[in-house]
Amino acid sequence: MLWIKALHIVLVVSWFGGLFYLPRIFVNLAMVPQAGAERDRLLLMGGKLYRFVTPLGVLAILFGLWLWLGEGIGRGQGWMHAKLAVVAALIAYHIACGRILAAFERNAMQRSHRWFRWFNEIPVLLLVAAVVLVVVKPF
Repeated sequence: MLWIKALHIVLVVSWFGGLFYLPRIFVNLAMVPQAGAERDRLLLMGGKLYRFVTPLGVLAILFGLWLWLGEGIGRGQGWMHAKLAVVAALIAYHIACGRILAAFERNAMQRSHRWFRWFNEIPVLLLVAAVVLVVVKPF
């Protein structure tokens, strides 16, 4: 079980790394003209990053499910239900990032770089919530 837990943590950290950096690419995309080499390079970076972190997120979720359902960690406890809500929000955020990237690729994104600076803070809040729930187990 400790190997599964270790792999789960590594995958979660890696997934979060991508979810921290991808919106920073969005900030830069929102600041450059809708045509040009810089924009093309940012879109290429964003696309590669999204394709790289998506399987990491899927594996993190699968290993988390293994720990929860297979090993019984947190089963029937309130903190785990709250953590699952955080995971659901994280999945929604990940999907939203994919849709935003697709909108940038179509030149259809109208949000400002300031909006993306705020959007970039969401995974930080979700990470804090998840860590507190797992470590402190407040309920």
